[in-house]
Amino acid sequence: MRKFEYMVLDIPTKGFWGGKVDFNDLTEKLNELGREGWEVATTTDTNMYEGASRGVFIILKREIR
Repeated sequence: MRKFEYMVLDIPTKGFWGGKVDFNDLTEKLNELGREGWEVATTTDTNMYEGASRGVFIILKREIR
């Protein structure tokens, strides 16, 4: 049976009303984790008032060997 470990990244948004993600920084971080064997399993955002996002949660997994 395959076994996995999981990691949750909490990516905060920027801007007065939130909702802005630095895509270059996020891409760098995901590529770094991908080289370590992590892959994105799912993502979700955390809503604030009127649909603005406080942040984004990215759940990653990798197989335990």
